Amino acid sequence: MPDPIGDLSYTWPFLAAAVIGYLIGSIPFGLVLTRLAGLGDVRKIGSGNIGATNVLRTGNKMLALATLILDGGKGAIVVLLANHFLTQDYAVLAGGGAFLGHLFPLWLKFKGGKGVATFIGVMLAISWPAGIAVALTWLLVAITLRMSSLAALIAAALSPLYVYGLMQTVLLDEIYFGDPQRIELSAFMAILIFIRHHENIGRILKGTEPRIGKK
Repeated sequence: MPDPIGDLSYTWPFLAAAVIGYLIGSIPFGLVLTRLAGLGDVRKIGSGNIGATNVLRTGNKMLALATLILDGGKGAIVVLLANHFLTQDYAVLAGGGAFLGHLFPLWLKFKGGKGVATFIGVMLAISWPAGIAVALTWLLVAITLRMSSLAALIAAALSPLYVYGLMQTVLLDEIYFGDPQRIELSAFMAILIFIRHHENIGRILKGTEPRIGKK
């Protein structure tokens, strides 16, 4: 990857990818949708999170689904745009920026969500085979154990391994879906997901973690 500090021609797209990714990632769709639906502040119910799982605790499944799609979509769109207008290198930066934006949104005094949907959206856009594997892992664990947090932790932990596995395979005329940068991005997001889920991890160990669908 070119050095963004040593060459001014790379400085502005480097900053643009990171900043635009962050600003788009900062949009709190869960909070916006619940307020528009007249359900109040989603941060005052359940876990206090602005993500789809907590929106589901309002009892509105369609609103939770919309939150899931939009939170995932904002992560995917910044990656796809950066990859189209710039390069894969900057797409990685944009994806990381969007993920950080969801976790630490400017509009909410840097108190955001846990980033699972945005993480999956970024993974699907940055390496769709690994992203599909991550999404299926989350879905399988969520369906069998009914715990969104545990599903997220397992999917996040496995994501760098999925990308690494793709490094060993050449697909579609030598286009790689796995490389060191994408491994680093997936590992970076996985670490932050574990940090953001530290309370959930404690409850999982105690057997008190809420199940999916519980208000």
